[in-house]
Order: sequence, then C-alpha cells, then structure tokens
Amino acid sequence: MKALPRRHKRVARAATATALASALLATSGGVAGAAPGAKAFWFFDDVPVFTLNVLFANDMESALLGVSGDGTDEGEIVDGGQRPYGSPSRMATVMDDLRKDAVTGWPKPGQSPWRGEVALSGGDNFLAGPEFSAGQEEDAPFYDARAVEEIGFDATTIGNHEFDFGPDVFADFISAFDGSLEFVSTNVDVSGEPTLDAHAKDGTILKSKVLRSRGQRIGMIGLTTPELPSLSSPRDVEVDPRMAELTNALSADFADRGIDKVLLVSHLQDIDNELDLVPQLKGVDAVVGAGGGEILADDGDRLIPGDEAERGFPLYADDANGNSVPVVTTTGDYKYVGKLVLNFDRRGEVIGVDDAESGPVRVSGVGPDAVHGDKKIRSEVEQPVAQHLEELADTTVATSEVPLNGVRNDVRSRETNLGNLVADGLRWTGEQKAGEYGVAAPQVGIQNGGGIRNDSTLPAGEISALDTYDVAPFSNFVAVVPEVPRDVFRQLLERGVAASPDAAGAFMQVSGVKFAYDPSAKAQVVDENSGEVLEPGERVQEVTLDDGTVVVSGGQVVEGAPISVATNDFSARGGDGYPFGDRDFTSVGTTYQQAVEGYVTEGLNGSITAEQYPEGGNGRITTTG
Repeated sequence: MKALPRRHKRVARAATATALASALLATSGGVAGAAPGAKAFWFFDDVPVFTLNVLFANDMESALLGVSGDGTDEGEIVDGGQRPYGSPSRMATVMDDLRKDAVTGWPKPGQSPWRGEVALSGGDNFLAGPEFSAGQEEDAPFYDARAVEEIGFDATTIGNHEFDFGPDVFADFISAFDGSLEFVSTNVDVSGEPTLDAHAKDGTILKSKVLRSRGQRIGMIGLTTPELPSLSSPRDVEVDPRMAELTNALSADFADRGIDKVLLVSHLQDIDNELDLVPQLKGVDAVVGAGGGEILADDGDRLIPGDEAERGFPLYADDANGNSVPVVTTTGDYKYVGKLVLNFDRRGEVIGVDDAESGPVRVSGVGPDAVHGDKKIRSEVEQPVAQHLEELADTTVATSEVPLNGVRNDVRSRETNLGNLVADGLRWTGEQKAGEYGVAAPQVGIQNGGGIRNDSTLPAGEISALDTYDVAPFSNFVAVVPEVPRDVFRQLLERGVAASPDAAGAFMQVSGVKFAYDPSAKAQVVDENSGEVLEPGERVQEVTLDDGTVVVSGGQVVEGAPISVATNDFSARGGDGYPFGDRDFTSVGTTYQQAVEGYVTEGLNGSITAEQYPEGGNGRITTTG
C-alpha cells in the first residue's frame, strides 16, 4: 500500500461544530487589515466567521539542494548536500509548522475561531538541470515528484517548465504521485497528447478542484500562460487564451453549487499579468500568481540575504464588480512559503486580509528562524541528488585557457565567448549527425541567449560535466532547419537584436556567420506566440557566412541559395518568437547539453584555447552607427 503524503498524516480535516457560533459571538477586536472597498451588509458582516490560511509556493524548479544567501543557486554546500536556504526538506518542516499554527490554539486577534488552511503550488515544479538529471538516471525515482509529494500540497496548477522535456516526461511526473496530487488548469487542453490525456481521464489533470478544510469548501481554478508554445515544448497541448471567460464560468458554477470561497492559482509569468486579469474577473476571492519570481514583502518580513522586496504583500486590484481582490506570489527555488490569511463573513465574502499574519515565510537552515529538514526527504531526495552532482563535478570534460562568460545579461545582449562555444557545439553536432539523419550539414548555428543558464563566468581551468549542465540545462534537442530563405534568415537575426540595447532571451549567439547591426534602426516586431513577423526589422546591415558568402549588404538581402541552420528545437518551433514559421526541421537525437559536452571533448579534443575563444568574443556580432 502506498504511504499517505505528510499532510494527510499530520493535519486532520475534521469540521468544528461549534465554530460558527463562536465566531458570531466574537464581536471584539475588529478585522485585521481590511481590504480596500470591503463592505458591511449586516451587524455581524464586519466579524470574521471563517479564517482561511492560503499557504503556497511556486517555481521550485528542481532546486533540490537549496540556495545560498546571495541570490544565486551557488555557494557553500552544508549539512549533507544542502545549501543554507531553501530545500524541499526544510520547506516540508516550515509548511507543517504553518499548517499546525493555522488551525490550533487561540485565534490571532481579528481572526475567527473557525479556521482552515490549504496548501497550493503555482507550478514549475521541476526544471531541467543537473539536479533534475539525477531523477532521470536508470532505476532512479523522480526526485522532484517525491519532494513535492512529501511537502503535501493539496493541488498544483501547471506551469510552462512542466513541458520543457515534452508532454511524456510531464506525464511521468504526474504518474509518480500515484494519484495523491491533482494538476489543475482551466485553459489547458491535453487531449492531443495520449499520455497526458490518460491523466485527464483518470482525474489527475482537472479544470478545477474543490478543496476542503474544516468543513468548508474552497473552489480552486487554475490557469496556464497562453504563451506556453513559445516558452516550452508542449507539442500538441493547446492553451485557450480566454482566461477571464473560462475563470468566470467556473466561479459562477461554484456559486451555483453553494461554494462561496474561490481561489485562482495562475501561472502567467509576471504578477502584472495577474493584476491586469483581475478587472475582467467575477467571483474570485484571491489570486495566487506564479512564474514571474517577484518578491512581495513588507517591512519586517525576514528575507534571504540578497533578496529585496519589489512591492508589498499583498497587492490589490479591483474586479469587474468593484471588489478589491488580493493578489500574491513569491519567488521560487523552495526559498519561501507564501502565506495569505483571508477573513470571510457569513456570506462567504472577503472582509479583510490579516496583514500582520500574511507574507513570505523564508525557508532557512541558519539564523533564528532555522528549521531542521525533514529526515525522510533528506535521505530519499537530497542526499542521492547531492551524490549525483558530486559525480558530475568530478568528471572533467575539457580544459579552458580562458574564462568563459555566461553571465545572464551578457549572453542576452552581446556576443560572448561562451555563447560562441555553445553555438559552435550546435553547428558541430548538426554536421556530425547530418548523414545519419539525412539532412544538409548546417552552415550556421544559432543559440538563444535565454537558453544559456549558468549566469556566471567559468574560470580558466578544468570544465566538468556539471558545468555543461549548468550552461545548457534544458532538454532541448539539436535541430537542423535545412532550407531557410535568405530574407527569413535576415529576420531571424533581426529577432535576436530587436530588444537591443536591452537584454532579452531572444538575443542569439551565432556560429558560422558574422553580422553587424545598427541598434538605432527600426526594430522587428513579431507575434511571440506564432512567430509571425508583424513589422520587419531594419537593423541588420551586413551578414557574411564563414565561407565568404554575403547574405546581406548595406541592409539589403543578396539573392542566393537558402541557408541550413542548426539551432535547438525550442527555437525551431518558434520559441522566443523566432520567425522560422512552419518550416520543417529535423531533431538529430542530441540535447544541446550533450552537444556542448560532445563538442568540447571530441570536436576540440578537450582543449578550449584563447585563440579560438578570446574574452569578449571574436567579432561575430558587431554594431554600426
């Protein structure tokens, strides 16, 4: 028999028969932190009848060993593989403590004696990388699933990174829970993917869910970003952009069923997207956003060193009926448990947010709020993952004479030598695999800057297998697009420099080509979902292939044969708005991490020289004007 998750062992869901009567008598103390626009209709309408603790986390993204205190995922490894902050074992402890505190003992001032709690995940429960790869080894469990299950969320919505490895791996992740966790997204249609459709049919992928706490029913609605096709690899999964319409239909259905408390858990990539959505909504009491990584906190909230509050907690927006709706989120990597405490009146309407008790709760292994990580998660997840990383770190794949720059804003705004190396790896792999897969050997390699993820400069010296995972963590496969017309190729380059001088994930690192652009000229505008060029760019002035072929001269495309391009399949599908259109491409059976590792070990014979990869690059991308 499968063991019950932690929350079902430790937190009973019994109704409290006398709670309502007690709440109606609790007329002193007022309502803590009443939301703007709160209304009173009855003598007792300013008295909370039910207090709901909404506990949440989002964007955990396989940070299974925690994070350091400087805002990065590097730093000292302590205590059996854990870094000082975050980690699923510590989050499990923090979550247990918050659950217990929410429903036991005397109520906090301004709260009802009738109290409940729910625990929700905002999605992006895993992310490609070395920690994730531990769970992909033969006979290894899905460590991310094991961690999330033991924390004991009531439900999760579906983020974009769930599809980074394609629908089948996401289906494997869901299967690992054996039905103990349900995935809720109102606007995702998985019927085109058999492995996910099976989960929709068995009830583990839902459009909405009714949560229960202390005799109360709470409706949950989930939303996934409509930008999913350009952000990940969902294949034949479809996302309905009618978010407000779908949400309002479900909230109305909840009302018809007598469910008067409704939470929206949405993964829209930026908390401002949630704030923009609220004015179109009806019947939603609170919104838990995800995907943007924003830090919402107030003075006095304890944050991890290096983290800074961007705005207060919570934010508010008025819905279509003029009701003020609290909107919250937190940053990811298991660093915080968000806590939103809602007070409801007898009609099930929110009459206030308990500001004193709401906010981010940091997950810490040091300092006065330090917690001990759950022993089961430590032994079954974190320790084997740490051992896997040690093995990767001990495996040297190359030696570099020069530091290799992969700093986030640099690879997203200008040529760097590490960017050149990754692009060369794509082109080299395409050349090696061309015969096997029956495609033209690529003349050019293109790597989107957003796919280079180490956000650091690798020092000169030994390069490990772990370094290649840090640089290229996603499971994107090398793809060859065999015949790209020259005008399309020019617009591909225009896409790369459209945001210049600002940093953008679409900025491309290149191989086999040199080009010059004018950042003051007209920038390209594309539909980022379809990749359709709405307004062609005019920035790219000169383009020359390594064999001397001139493709663009004086800002004009030179007529000639199409160009074969190696890239990653994310970009080939139009990810980051790359305007490949519907052109056929062939994946050549190698991830881009494998391409980088294979290139440095075989293509460069384990030696990265300063002559080939000088600091600052070798003039592949330059500016004019």
